[in-house]
Amino acid sequence: MTSFAVRETSVWFETDATGTRAFTAWSGMPMLLADVCMMFESFGLRMAAHREIESGTHSFEFGVLPHSEAVLTLIADACVAHATGQWRIDRYARLVATAGIPWREVVLLRAACRFLRQTKLGLSEDYIVDALVKHPDFASAIVTLFKARLDPNGGYDVAAAEGAVAALVENASTLDEDRIRRALQSFVLAVLRTNWFQVDAASQPKPYASFKIDSSRLSVRNSVVPFREIFVHSDDVEGVHLRSGAVARGGLRWSDRTEDFRTEVLGLMKTQSVKNAPIVPMGAKGAFVIRNSKTSAAEGYTTFIKGLLDVTDNIVDGVVVHPAQTVCLDGDDTYLVVAADKGTAKFSDLANSIAAQYDFWLGDAFASGGSAGYDHKAMGITARGAWLSVRRHFAESGLDVDTEAFSVVGIGDMSGDVFGNGMLLSRQIHLVGAFDHRHIFLDPAPDAEVSFVERQRLYALPGSSWNDYAREKISAGGGVWPRSAKSIPLSPQVRARLAIDATECTPDALVAALLRAPVDLLWNGGIGTYVRSDAESDVDAQDPANDRVRVAASELRCRVIGEGGNLGLTQQARIEFALRGGRINADFIDNAAGVATSDLEVNLKIALDAGVRSGALTSLRRNALLTEVADNVADRVLRDSANQILAISLAASQAGYLLERHARLIGNLEAEGGIDPALEGLPSPAELKTRTSGLTRPEIAILLAQSKNLVCQELLDSTVPDDELFASRLTAYFPEAVAAEAGELIAAHPLRREIIATGVADELINRVGPGTIFRMQERLGVSTADVARAYAIVHGILDLDAVWTDCLAQRLEETQRVQALLEIRELVEHLTSWLLRNRRDKTSPTTELDRFAGSVRRLMELARS
Repeated sequence: MTSFAVRETSVWFETDATGTRAFTAWSGMPMLLADVCMMFESFGLRMAAHREIESGTHSFEFGVLPHSEAVLTLIADACVAHATGQWRIDRYARLVATAGIPWREVVLLRAACRFLRQTKLGLSEDYIVDALVKHPDFASAIVTLFKARLDPNGGYDVAAAEGAVAALVENASTLDEDRIRRALQSFVLAVLRTNWFQVDAASQPKPYASFKIDSSRLSVRNSVVPFREIFVHSDDVEGVHLRSGAVARGGLRWSDRTEDFRTEVLGLMKTQSVKNAPIVPMGAKGAFVIRNSKTSAAEGYTTFIKGLLDVTDNIVDGVVVHPAQTVCLDGDDTYLVVAADKGTAKFSDLANSIAAQYDFWLGDAFASGGSAGYDHKAMGITARGAWLSVRRHFAESGLDVDTEAFSVVGIGDMSGDVFGNGMLLSRQIHLVGAFDHRHIFLDPAPDAEVSFVERQRLYALPGSSWNDYAREKISAGGGVWPRSAKSIPLSPQVRARLAIDATECTPDALVAALLRAPVDLLWNGGIGTYVRSDAESDVDAQDPANDRVRVAASELRCRVIGEGGNLGLTQQARIEFALRGGRINADFIDNAAGVATSDLEVNLKIALDAGVRSGALTSLRRNALLTEVADNVADRVLRDSANQILAISLAASQAGYLLERHARLIGNLEAEGGIDPALEGLPSPAELKTRTSGLTRPEIAILLAQSKNLVCQELLDSTVPDDELFASRLTAYFPEAVAAEAGELIAAHPLRREIIATGVADELINRVGPGTIFRMQERLGVSTADVARAYAIVHGILDLDAVWTDCLAQRLEETQRVQALLEIRELVEHLTSWLLRNRRDKTSPTTELDRFAGSVRRLMELARS
């Protein structure tokens, strides 16, 4: 006789000759009868009758069921887990009954399928579940293969598990079944680590799962293939973190693209990879989405961060330590650094507090910024870096943005970091219109000083929007309208300013008109892709939210575009705009100062934290030192950004002359750097034949960045970072005050070689231009390391930094300055080639430097006199 004295939530089944019945008992608030019926039906159990036996205990009859006692026990366990909040029952629950696997293993399959949906498998989730339910032997075999490869307790025959899955894949009867099975097989074989077998402090499985994946092993791959990625899955949160290399960094964003957040991150990671070319780490990017409306962004972010750290190595007392209860099918992997991004700007301290719980070796260098880091908005560093591009574009066009008025249309609002700081970098700005996701602002004939002061006020006003702009400060015919308005009237002044005829239009049409406005500058400080090329569709822009306002590059009537925000234009749109005479670089060039600041902060903290751990520094002194050198950090970052922008100008000024060199470089980057020219937006060989004017600035920017990435890697593979000739590069990377106080800590920096190699590659490509190193390799049969050493000798002989700086400081027209720098570049290239041709094997670099430096400098002094 069944006893019903139950004190906790419980579900059990009994079967006799009349059929199967389930009993439920709830320790707290009972589930609604309708919810209980839906719960059972999720396992394929349809209720025939119900009765309450006693208070809190119910009986449900199902008639004759085909399930064994073991399967019914699994269903009962799954029901209890659902009732107690351990998992959320959904369409995958049927696998408990059909495949005879526990509910946690169903969660595992759900996680795998959710990830594959993000890889654009092209099949609906319902369809995938139906295929697994129809073939439970495959579902069970996939779970067994996962455990065989990754269960730290072992006890499985891995070869047998792999063979069983492979046979089932080959036996698929339809193409769709084959795709599903191969995708799941590749997912399991691509997983290098997982926290699936880890437990929490209460020795219970963690309520979220994370999987570290070798993306190249997936059967469904995008044109962009990350080096590694981590997928985090739970009932409430999902997210993915993609890296383009072992040492990589980038922001984590709270995404609203629940169906394709991985696609969003792939594009951002690709941009980050070229943006990070001048700094130590390669590009990375991450995003998470909230699946439960009751989960806050901070809670979702916390789960995501924990999932990343669960499968990342730590360093303890100089020794690499793998995560507990984890099989690691890859090598050591300790470098995980994150940054703020869309929706996570205030989460740096939260991220670092989680890292502290894990005692992660990077400490508060894990997430740059935060209470003991650099506040990018307060520094205005990203906007200041992007403004360097704007300043150079106009200077080379004969306009001084500090003394001459210029008209602007902007994307963003004054509360934003990049937009707000950018629109305060010149008092000559005539901001005639702007928009964000909330409002449209129009000021057809602004007073430069009045509007500047009002923008300052809005910037300082917490949480401001365009709706806070004082209407009396707006010129006649202007105003502020919500993006939700049905229609917006257009005054004669606005129609004249925007060069349109309509007397009223929708907010979307007005945004498009602003993008097409005939102004000097289009300043992008917002989020979204607003311009595509004529040959592209809105689908190519991969930003559905802005499909209704996006314009074609041929419709743009601005002279210059400053890209403080990411992905404002497609790369093809940039190229088309440049081919039509517009001046533009690329987002990864314009807004690189922000990531460079974060990287320098991280490397400073890595060095100084070693001193704190050893007792050489106190935490208070470390923090004070970081604050003291903040201005030096900004100066260094902006100087590097300016040099990179100048390098593009130098190459662009000779684009036609350098076309063949650039064409050969594209082939080299494809062969040696692994880039896909078409994916990077670079012209095909057939297109190059028609480009008599040479490559555009956006294309040169790609060559510049990818050349730095390749050269850096080649230098790391050589002894250059260990040569005494380059030792000073490490010290020069850090602010003088830090170098003076923490010289020994800097010398022992774990990223010492990477810092040197990155710095040498950055300067080399900036000074000699993309394509020059490969040209020397072709003509002289030398290596990248040979070129770096010869350049270093020439650099010392000529005192090149002083010569270069002197040219930049002279009061010249920009066209004259560019020409003078090209002459210096030609001399450097000639002397470097001479050394490689005549002195490569003669003696040591230091001896060569001593041999020629004095004589050459005396000749230069005579030339000046």
